[in-house]
Formats: sequence, C-alpha cells, structure tokens
Amino acid sequence: MTDPAPARSGRPAGGAPEKKRPEMRVRPTAPIVPPSNIQGNALMVVIAIMAFLACLTLGAVSMVRSTAASWESQISREITIQIKPDDNLDMEKALTQARDIALGFVGTKTGQIVDEAATARLLEPWLGAGLDLKELPVPRLVIITIDETHPPDFEAMRALLKDSIPQASLDDHRTWVDRLVSMAHTTVMIGTGVLLLVFTAMVLTVVFATRGTLSGNRHIVEVLHFVGAESSFVATEFQKHFLKISLKGSAVGSALAALFFAAAGIIQSHTIATPQTDQATALFGTFSVGALGYVGIFVTMIVIALLTTVTARFTVMRTIYEIDLIRSDPARTDSVPN
Repeated sequence: MTDPAPARSGRPAGGAPEKKRPEMRVRPTAPIVPPSNIQGNALMVVIAIMAFLACLTLGAVSMVRSTAASWESQISREITIQIKPDDNLDMEKALTQARDIALGFVGTKTGQIVDEAATARLLEPWLGAGLDLKELPVPRLVIITIDETHPPDFEAMRALLKDSIPQASLDDHRTWVDRLVSMAHTTVMIGTGVLLLVFTAMVLTVVFATRGTLSGNRHIVEVLHFVGAESSFVATEFQKHFLKISLKGSAVGSALAALFFAAAGIIQSHTIATPQTDQATALFGTFSVGALGYVGIFVTMIVIALLTTVTARFTVMRTIYEIDLIRSDPARTDSVPN
C-alpha cells in the first residue's frame, strides 16, 4: 500500500515545498489636496511676505516705543535753567546763584553748570570748531536733576529765578514730553493699523486661494460627498494642507524679519562711532528688539498660521454648503455666490 501522508499533508508527491502566496499590500492613500502645486507655492510666498511685513512692523513699533520711552524718561529727570548774557551781568556768579536757588527746592537732587567748553561743543555742529563764546551772546545753561516721583514746584522756582536773575528762564521740558508721548501714541496707532491691514490682506488672500484650490478639486469633494464623507472630514484635510503652507510661509517671513533686526543691531554696534550711526541712534535708538521683540515675532508667526488655518476651514465649510445647496436644488445655481 502506498503511504497517503503526502497527500494529506498538502505537499506534492515529489516533496517540493508549496509556493507561498504573495502578501497583500494596502495601497497608500493619497491626500485629498495635492501636496505641492502652483497655487500652494504662490500662497506660501504671499504668506511669507505678509509675515515679514507684519513682524517688521511689530519690531519697528516696539523699537520706536522703547526709544520714545527712553527719551521721555531722560527728559523728565532733568530741568534746564537758561541765562542770557547781559553787559551788567556777572555770568559765573549768576550761574552759581541759579543753581543754588534750584537746589533749595524740595525735589531737586543735583545741579551742574555747563561750562564754556561743553557749550562750545554743543554749538560746534552749527557754528564750527574753535568758537569763542565771549564774542557771541550765547546763553549759558544749568542742568538740574529732579526726583521723578516727587518733582519740585516749577512755578514757584520759575518765579523766584525771575525775581533774582531777570535774565534766567526755566524749562521743565513738559512741552517736549507731551510731544514725545503724542508721537509714541501716533506711531503705535499707525503700526497697529498696518498690522490690521496686513492680516486683512492675508485673510482675503487665503480665502481666494482656498476657493481656487477647491475649484480645481471640486470633483474630488463632490465624489467624497457622494460616497458619504462628512463635511468635517473634507474640511480637516484642507485645514491640514493650509496649516502646512501657512507654517512654512510664516516661519520663513518671521525668520527673515528676525535676521534683519539681528543684522541691523550687529552693523550698528560695529559702526557706533560714525556720524551716520550716531544720528540714526539718536533718532531711532538701537536697532534691537530684545528678547520680548523676538517672542513677539514668534507669536506673530503662530497667529498668522492659525489665522490662515481657521480661514481655510471656514471657507471650505461654506463651499461645501454651497455644493450641497446646488445638489439639493440645481435651480439655485445662479443665486449661490461664487
């Protein structure tokens, strides 16, 4: 009798092993929205430009505000007594007397008489070097440092100086302080307006870009709807797509803005002794936004990315609603806004 074991074991009679069936492989699913196309690249460039302008405006506003605050603090800490020259006036004695009168008031700290050499240096940019003050009727100055928290009575000091030295006048710099505060507020308002315009333009750009992407992939959305895909699923896919685009674009724009401020600060520190840098520093302060400025740039990048993502989601949901509206009643095609 023959052995039936090979037949029961499922192997061929010759003893050759049975060939294994190939493993089933699941075909990877492709994203609903193409990961890279012309519209996506163009939107990324636009978002990068918008982020750069927004971060640049934010840094500039922060820099001007800190400079204005520094000016305001420096000016409010000092008052100036000006004494005009007169033929019958002993200038040195008048300067000393004016300083003593000012220091006699509560709220004053120190007093410094600006000597002739320092006065000549102040006038050197306009009148040139080698100036002889005795040949010109140049006023002399006394700088008084005051307590900012408890300032002296300026009106009483002004009246006493006028009675003691008729040629003396007191300047408490309140006019300049008011102008600086007004300038700082105006700059902040302008910067805030520019930021709002940048964000508005970006939102409109994302809306039109999303609609354009949906127009090119409308058939995909309709097929997904037909097979039962929920609107939230489709919106989530588009949201992920635009989140990647917005993060890349805003990161590039924010990084360029941060590099701009860092490079400007390095250049300013290496050219600090030149007249051009000194004038720029006097007008705008140091080109450094500090740690808080860089944190603000990072926050702006995140806000732009989130704003783009939320705008894309609402646009997709509205477009899907319009598709459903047309499918339910094709006669409404003309009434649905494009």
